[in-house]
Amino acid sequence: MATGLPLRNCQILNSQEICVKQSDKKVSESSSKEETAHPPNRLLEGGKFVLWVVVITMVLRVSVAEAYRVEMSSMENTLLPGDTILGNKFLYGARLPLIGLRLPPIRNPRPGDIIVLQHPVEIGQRLIKRVIAVEGQVIEIRDKQLYVDNQPVPLPDRGKFVDSRVLPRGVSNRDNFGPLTVPDKSLFVMGDNRDISLDSRGWGFVGRDKVLGLAIIILYSWDHDPTEPFWERIRWSRFGHIPN
Repeated sequence: MATGLPLRNCQILNSQEICVKQSDKKVSESSSKEETAHPPNRLLEGGKFVLWVVVITMVLRVSVAEAYRVEMSSMENTLLPGDTILGNKFLYGARLPLIGLRLPPIRNPRPGDIIVLQHPVEIGQRLIKRVIAVEGQVIEIRDKQLYVDNQPVPLPDRGKFVDSRVLPRGVSNRDNFGPLTVPDKSLFVMGDNRDISLDSRGWGFVGRDKVLGLAIIILYSWDHDPTEPFWERIRWSRFGHIPN
């Protein structure tokens, strides 16, 4: 009898050890399942990151600033074909994405501003012109000389005439125009290359709602001439230039 008790105790202890081991094993398996049940989806996380980058970029592009490439020569020599400028869209009132509403402007366009605007006639086309006069001002051109409110306005420092002829009134509005008063919420715009620019002398006043932004800096510049070597087509001196 004395020898049976330790055996039963040993069996009980062994049974407890087995139970404990089995319980530990179950806990370990359960913990392992919990750890591997929801592994991080790196593809999904990466997609979310890219989506946020795209959304933020679109908001900035629509509401704050956008780069524009100069294609035509109507603003020579202030801006050259191949210049890429940065336009400040926030200054004249940022447009909210999707809903299309426009926030109040910090200020309205002023005479002398170089602006990016939607073409008033050709849908989808963008132009870069200089503001000459704003609402309430009187615009007139006499033999190529520009007047605003009967005061002569000099040609911009880098502006130019390329045709020595003076076209009479009735033949063309290029060299003789007006006088006309700029309507409410409208602008009169011209290119600095006065003899070849198609502008308000031809298609009339531009509504302020057509203005997209103010040209604030030339980001980089590239000469279109294919005969020049690649490294000579980069206009390094124009990088960071502020047009005025």
